[in-house]
Parts: sequence; structure tokens; C-alpha cells
Amino acid sequence: MPNTEETFVDQLLNFSLPHRAARGRAVRLDGVIDDILSAHDYPAPIKHLLSEALVLTALMGGLLKEENAQLTMQAQTRDGPIRLLVCDYRNGEMRGYVDHDTASEADLGANPGLRALFGQGHLAITFETGQGKRYQGIVPLEGDSLSQACENYFFQSEQIPTLIRVGVRARVEGCEAGGLLVQHLADGEVGRERLHVRLDHPDWEHVEVLAGTLSHQELVNRNLSMEALIWRLFHEESEVRIDFGAKLSKGCRCSIDHYNSVLSKFPDGELDEMRNELGQIVVDCAFCSCEFIIEH
Repeated sequence: MPNTEETFVDQLLNFSLPHRAARGRAVRLDGVIDDILSAHDYPAPIKHLLSEALVLTALMGGLLKEENAQLTMQAQTRDGPIRLLVCDYRNGEMRGYVDHDTASEADLGANPGLRALFGQGHLAITFETGQGKRYQGIVPLEGDSLSQACENYFFQSEQIPTLIRVGVRARVEGCEAGGLLVQHLADGEVGRERLHVRLDHPDWEHVEVLAGTLSHQELVNRNLSMEALIWRLFHEESEVRIDFGAKLSKGCRCSIDHYNSVLSKFPDGELDEMRNELGQIVVDCAFCSCEFIIEH
């Protein structure tokens, strides 16, 4: 049995159950969340939501295999306190941002649900391969949490049975969070039924029941490593394969060089319209809450 002391944080853990045709990811975030939240003075409900979104982004981004592949999760609405939530993942680097109506903060309450935060909104998940191909699925923002909305995405857009659990705990300086994603593998053996055709496959039902016993307290328990957590859930299985995935960090692509490269694609007339009275182009990175002055 694995040691129950915390063996890693801000790192993905990959696992599979070969005899149940299931795979999964687990993660516990600490410093990454603090680094991203520190860029803005979010109220407590927004901090909780963005922490959950970052866990989900790590879990889904960890499914990517190609170098420089990217996952972007975006939730948007026109009639809720939150106008836009966006997070992305690439090569273990993550970033996230929430644009919200500050005038509505007092009306959110201590523990607002998805409808109270977004109203009638939609969730878009975009996968970009390392070769530039792009796949996107859009589903309504439905369910009690962002995690449930992501489960609905996999069910509606990918037809892959998926269970997701996320736990978030507030701290004085920020939040810490953990998450688990388990999926039934999409492809059966050659000449056999594709597994995703049967959402009630007995192997998947078995895995779903076991993973569904996971509690919020276990996900954020620092004395229980994610490796030990997987062992708790599936120790009776004939084989559980575990390997450590990408280490996670805050990573934003904003820089003078990056913006110079982007601006070089605009014609001179449009660049002139962007300049201020000093002849400078000022670019504001919402992710980092930083301004970059470009002498282009």
C-alpha cells in the first residue's frame, strides 16, 4: 500500500484499470491556485469557482498527449454576475481569469450555485493538437456545479462515460483543491462493439460506483496523497497502473516579444488607431493583471 503522506502537489497523477477498460487523472493544486488568484482581488465565491475551474482544466488537459497541445475551457453568459470564465492548459502550464460584475458581488451569497453565478450560459471545451488541429464542443451550463457541466460535456459531445469529483477548501490567503476524473475507454477491440455505445456497461458501472464514494474531505486532505487515494478506491482491482504526469505551474504567454509578434501582423493603419497620445500601444493581460507598453 502507498505511503499516505503527501508525496506530490501541483502535479498530475495518471492511472488506469486495464481489466475494467478505464483510465483517470487525479490532481491536488496548491501553489498554482495561489499564483493565479493573486493577480486579482476576487471575492470568495469567485475564488472558489476559479479554483474548481483550474482543477477541471488540469484534469482534462492531462488527457492531451502531444507536445504543445492545448485545452481551453470557457464559460460565458449574458445574464449572470459572471460574464466570462476562461482557463487553459498547455505543457503543464495553466492560467485562468474571471470577468464578473462587481456590482452583483453582494448578491452572490456564501455558496452560490451554477445558475446563480452564470444564469443562462454555455460551456465551451476546445482541444488544440500540437499540429494545429482544433476540436470544440459547446454545451449548456447545466447542473449544480462546473464539474457537473463538464461531465455533461463528455456525455453530450464525446459520448464517453465520465465521472468527475472536485473539492475546494478556502484558506486565509487563497484556496487549495483536489480532483479526480475517471473515464471508460472509448474503443473496444477490433470487431467488437465500441464501448461508448453502452453507457451502462457493467465494468463502467462498477468503476463509477467505486469512484463515486470519494468524499470532498479526501480530495483536500493533505495527509492523504493522491496515490494513496487511488489505492483506497480501487485496491480490490486485479491491476491498477499509476504514473506521475506533468508538473503544473502558472504560465502566461504575455511578454513584449509575444505582443510584438502579434502586432506585426496588423497593417500600419490599424496600429496607428491603437496608439495612445504618446504613440505607445498599451496591452492589458487580463490573466496576469499587467500592462505592457509596446513601442511598435
